[in-house]
Amino acid sequence: MEHKIDHTNDAAAKQLTSILYDAVAREASDIHLVHGFPAMFRVHGKLQTSEGEVLSPTLVKSMVEALLPSRLRQRMDEEKNFDCSVSIEHDDSLIRFRANAFLAQGHWGTCLRHVPNDIPTFAWMGFPEALGARLVDHRNGLVIITGVTGSGKSTTLAALLHILNQRGGVRILTVEEPIEYVHKPCSTSIITQREVGRDVDTFYDGLKFGLRQDPDVVLLGEIRDRETARMAITAAETGHLILATLHTKDAKGAITRLVDLFPHEIQDDMRTQLALSLRSVVSQHLLPSVKEGHKRALAVEILHVTDPVRIAIKFGKVESLDSAIQTGKRDGMMTLDDSLQRLMSAGSITRETAQRFARDPSQLM
Repeated sequence: MEHKIDHTNDAAAKQLTSILYDAVAREASDIHLVHGFPAMFRVHGKLQTSEGEVLSPTLVKSMVEALLPSRLRQRMDEEKNFDCSVSIEHDDSLIRFRANAFLAQGHWGTCLRHVPNDIPTFAWMGFPEALGARLVDHRNGLVIITGVTGSGKSTTLAALLHILNQRGGVRILTVEEPIEYVHKPCSTSIITQREVGRDVDTFYDGLKFGLRQDPDVVLLGEIRDRETARMAITAAETGHLILATLHTKDAKGAITRLVDLFPHEIQDDMRTQLALSLRSVVSQHLLPSVKEGHKRALAVEILHVTDPVRIAIKFGKVESLDSAIQTGKRDGMMTLDDSLQRLMSAGSITRETAQRFARDPSQLM
């Protein structure tokens, strides 16, 4: 379970809780607590001030101490970054957050992300439902959801996992840092969620030992290093469905990023393995809504591994993947520009937003 903030006898914890209540009421996705500034909220992609007092270094440190579980609080003099999950009570229910605490110029600060209790639906996210169904229908292989920080990757993975869990008959394992969405047990499935730093030391260890736990599906919160990438690709080859995230701006960048994790002398072998194990890559972008104060619109780039894509990956012709996506529309692929065009035509984003994110703005109708 995540750490529960106790604000009954602590003034800093009480003020922290009040700030978090205010953030949830404003539908903020992120809360920033940094000394020298008032509490700041990111609401539908834009920063807003809480209009509260400017935070002192002492107060921010006390707030960080309140949100960290005791096992981490005891190490504040030794380490400079912490990730954890925290919750507060409100109207007989828990409000959950993912928190990162950090040192900056010798002073503590923190950023918290609100994690909804209920897993959002594809319709709410604006994620193509047919695409979601196709991704979870893969019996094995590697599925990558990529995008910049804050583009909704974890939410998409949670929605995909929710479908698999509800279908039943599967053994699911997640390795996350920290655990965000908590999946409820279903009668015919087994799901185990492990948190890096608490339940397991690294993503690599979580995957290595997890493969000994008879999983059908493994969710990796992030592929960060060579060892984890190698094991994820191998596990995908040997009959497991691996769902993972990467931080890249487009689909072909995810492939380049994976291959570049390995020494040059073995990259050809890894491309061959990746060509065989990769199933789909979805790149996400959350864009400002045409309506001020409304939730952001989701644009996607979709790459499925067809024969031309497999050949391009195997022989390192990554630059040809853009044209493969363009010509692969009948196979369910979509360019980012096509997604932007659809959002613009539907009145979800402005022309200026579409042109700012498009690869070829001149082609937007």
